[in-house]
Amino acid sequence: MLINFFLTLRKYKLPVTIRELMDLLRAMEFRVVYASIDDFYLLSRTCLVKDEKNYDKFDRAFSAYFKGLEDLHGMLESLIPDEWLRREFEKSLTPEELKQLESLGGLEKLIEAFQKAKEEEAKKAEEEAKDGKDGEEGDAERDGRKGPGGLGKGKKKKAKKAWDERQYKNLDDSVELGTRNIKMALRRLRKFARTGREDELDIDTTIRKTAHNGGMLDIQLRPERRNTIKVLTFFDIGGSMDAHVKVCEELFSATRTEFKHLESYYFHNFIYESMWKDNRRRMSERIPTWDILNKYAGDYKVVFVGDATMAPYEITHAGGSVEHWNEEAGAIWMSRFKGWYDKIVWINPTPQETWEYSTSVAMTQELVEGRMFPLTIRGLEEGMHLLSK
Repeated sequence: MLINFFLTLRKYKLPVTIRELMDLLRAMEFRVVYASIDDFYLLSRTCLVKDEKNYDKFDRAFSAYFKGLEDLHGMLESLIPDEWLRREFEKSLTPEELKQLESLGGLEKLIEAFQKAKEEEAKKAEEEAKDGKDGEEGDAERDGRKGPGGLGKGKKKKAKKAWDERQYKNLDDSVELGTRNIKMALRRLRKFARTGREDELDIDTTIRKTAHNGGMLDIQLRPERRNTIKVLTFFDIGGSMDAHVKVCEELFSATRTEFKHLESYYFHNFIYESMWKDNRRRMSERIPTWDILNKYAGDYKVVFVGDATMAPYEITHAGGSVEHWNEEAGAIWMSRFKGWYDKIVWINPTPQETWEYSTSVAMTQELVEGRMFPLTIRGLEEGMHLLSK
């Protein structure tokens, strides 16, 4: 049973290992849970899932594998042969109980009686539920039985299974998340050094110096540890990028707080001979791209953010810009960036599965040598990992 369950989890792309499966088997041996599908769900998730971002994948796999089961009895019945169950049951009876069982007609008759009683009970419950359906909601509100989401505490209403609710789907690292999660992804791009004034308390050295000084306090200071990575970001703005303003704002906010050495510029559709820092003055205060290349050294990490969605000639031809006459094609300017900066990535806010349908996206991918990543947590992590090499 658990082997097939394990394989189902792997099918749904969960990074589960044999070691974690062994932990679950060990817990089952000690009967941490028994005959409760809800308890088994919590136990198996605890043993098998080590990162909360995979909760949604686990819930979908669990729902697919145990679909239709209300408890573990149905699963046990389908896995354990009837003859084996009969032998084990009869072993547990005393000779007197065996004789009494035979006098009732044998084990088959007893099972039939139980089954009949179960069916009658289910039929009775169904009739009661039908009779009380019309006034159930009003009664629940009057006597306070109605809980959050309209689920009553009585047996007539059944809450949705926990694994079908999928409460953690927004924690999957393939979806767009907020500023905090973006910051966590950007932290892969870090290189710390201690520079500047000595204004941070060095606890370890202070303790060691004080001990060597016979107990007399000897306070030691050191420069603050700072991220020395230098980053250049270029954001596509306007047109088709209007649909991605919110997530780009979150990315922009995260980069401003994560990197001490950061410079940001804007462009429209593709890079040409000039860019700008203030969108309100983009026509009057433009900065020559050559000035940017000359100002920032080659050790800067370069991040372009844009959907790369445009007419192909905007990349390949002089005069291709939709806003002004560009003397040189955008592809030429991108080649200049690649010749000066070793580390360049392009972050694309559109879904990755749609890229193949856009000629301009494919051209941009080729220009950046395949270093285009989706604007998702996983995409940012992979992009920052590439830049940090």
